[in-house]
Amino acid sequence: MVDKFVIDTHGLTKRYAADVLAVNNLDLRVRQGEVYGFLGPNGAGKTTTMRMLTGLIRPTAGQATVAGFSAGTTQSLERLGAMVEAPAFYPYLSGRDNLRVMAQYNGATRARIEVVLGQVELADRAHHRFKTYSTGMKQRLGVAAALLKDPELLILDEPTSGLDPQGTVDMRALIRGVASKGRTVLLSSHLLNEVEQICDRVGVIVRGHLVAEGTIDELRGHRGLVIRAMPLDKARSVLDLLAPGQVHPVNGHFSLTVDPANAAMINRRLVESGVDVSELREAERSLEDVFLNLTEGVAGGTKK
Repeated sequence: MVDKFVIDTHGLTKRYAADVLAVNNLDLRVRQGEVYGFLGPNGAGKTTTMRMLTGLIRPTAGQATVAGFSAGTTQSLERLGAMVEAPAFYPYLSGRDNLRVMAQYNGATRARIEVVLGQVELADRAHHRFKTYSTGMKQRLGVAAALLKDPELLILDEPTSGLDPQGTVDMRALIRGVASKGRTVLLSSHLLNEVEQICDRVGVIVRGHLVAEGTIDELRGHRGLVIRAMPLDKARSVLDLLAPGQVHPVNGHFSLTVDPANAAMINRRLVESGVDVSELREAERSLEDVFLNLTEGVAGGTKK
């Protein structure tokens, strides 16, 4: 089966000035029906990329296809819903009336307004003025606005920004619910735990360039074992025989880059050799470890 890419960019580049290269030759592909996590340090080019995908700014070079059409065209925008940076609404209008204003511009029906208010669980507060909303409610109204056209692609820029723990959990469930209905979601976030829980694939952007991409497991790479045993010298000798070149001493224990399926055999050989094993467990790199390794030494810039 051939993958259908809802987002497909080639050499996408945005230069703001001679010395500000926000996005650099970006090749990004997001498959239909997946939740794609877009990660990067501050200034990496995430928001600039999203602005180009939604037609808010034009690229300096390269091209982007969004929902089958060139980014920013009427055909593309008809199939796209987005919340880029903080959602902005009329403060003295209610949540429902704000959506009514937006519906007049994009052709959504009043019935659709009630549907999206229900989806984001704002129906009971929809008659209250926007200025009275909490941060979480404002974010949810932003998602409701993005869903008004019943789009096939949803682009969300830091949707949990400023939310408390419960609000973050609620937003996470909302995004997964949206994705479960067959929509594609491009999600920018700095919360790695959130990305691990809701994203099918992840791309990491550094200085405007995609440096890694794959599933969470693919990015973590090869798993291994952590072993704590005494005496250390004797344990090291046995382990070197069992896994030559794959034994790494770390602060009083050993990290082995071996298949965890070998744990029972390794434990047995250590015990038979008179080594006391106090800890033996599977270890794998966290997404945070991967992210820090990929972005090590990168300072935040002025462009998101």
